[in-house]
Amino acid sequence: MSRYSAQQSSISENNRSRILQYLYHNGICSRAQIAKAIKLTPAAITKITAKLLAQGIIDETGDMDGDKNRRSIGLNLNCAKYHIIGVKFARSLVQIAVFDLKCNRIFLSDLPTVSEEHIPETVERIRDTVRQLIKDDPSIVAVGMAVPGPYLKDEGRTALVSSMQGWRQINFIDEFSNAFSVPVFVEQDARAGALAQFLFNPELSEGSLAYYLLGEGIGLGVIDNGTIYYGEHGTATEIGHVSIDVNGKPCDCGNVGCLERYCSANAIHEQLNANPSIVPGCETMTHAQACAALFAKANAGDETATLLMLDVARYVGYGAVTIINAFNPTHIVLGDIIAQAGQPLLDEVTQVVRERTIPEIGRNTRITLSALPTDATVTGAAAVAITNFLEHPSMFFDVA
Repeated sequence: MSRYSAQQSSISENNRSRILQYLYHNGICSRAQIAKAIKLTPAAITKITAKLLAQGIIDETGDMDGDKNRRSIGLNLNCAKYHIIGVKFARSLVQIAVFDLKCNRIFLSDLPTVSEEHIPETVERIRDTVRQLIKDDPSIVAVGMAVPGPYLKDEGRTALVSSMQGWRQINFIDEFSNAFSVPVFVEQDARAGALAQFLFNPELSEGSLAYYLLGEGIGLGVIDNGTIYYGEHGTATEIGHVSIDVNGKPCDCGNVGCLERYCSANAIHEQLNANPSIVPGCETMTHAQACAALFAKANAGDETATLLMLDVARYVGYGAVTIINAFNPTHIVLGDIIAQAGQPLLDEVTQVVRERTIPEIGRNTRITLSALPTDATVTGAAAVAITNFLEHPSMFFDVA
């Protein structure tokens, strides 16, 4: 392909994407409305939408009111027509879900708890499960995967997975990119979660968004004015490995006092196992179950459980202070396992931020709990695939 042809192809793909994204976010629109909104000529819109209609990507919906009381034909991207698989990797937990393009959940399954020695079997189980889902549902057009960070995006592997190093041996690109009959997209888990918040919550799409993942690890994804922040190798924003105590607990990363050693689900479970009277039977629970039991006891008024929960929340707050000072986001969204502690967690984090940040900066950062109906990371895995569907339609359809 010549340089000119490549440029024209890129421009055409960009224009197709802009039309699909406009319909995705605004619903049924006329050609004239789209032309005005994205600043293309009516002739260009007619040409591009004709190809999208021919491929069945969009539909005509009949007459609608146009400018100056003229009748127009509406165009619609039927978001229920296409389905996406999201896969969440979180050390011992793997979730697989199916969504439509608006992230309405159709299916969700947790695989058996993953142990270090059974990671290869888990990878094979994921392949088998996803293949069966695609076979059973021809509407599935893509797979998105959210994996623990620090994720080396060009290499396809995670540089470090605290407490379960076996995942470092898995190259997600090699294992999954050609495993299915539909395209596969892999993203670091917290960035995937940020993308889900950005895509499915219009209130968070303006300004700078930080998704603060509080799960089996601690992660951060930052989207600044619509652009994900990656860094050189894709490992930027690794808040979990920022030290908050130079004389603190050793971490698998080689540092000491890392944030995730104090407020991750793994760290909480470790404390509960050392003090089993707080949550009897915690030794046989998963990390998520142990945390849920702790939060339930705290909400019921148990003093010891409440003190531990608030101690964890303070450490989460220290991380929020670092996020504010480093990235100055408009919004911070707390999500994943620890966010299930709810309002008491949010109140304590907000108090720490109020005490420890420059007032003019801290008070202008809005901190909220994730409002997504499904776990933000598995939703984020789907959001990664949905974003690629909207941005690169020629990967999925013959629209050239």
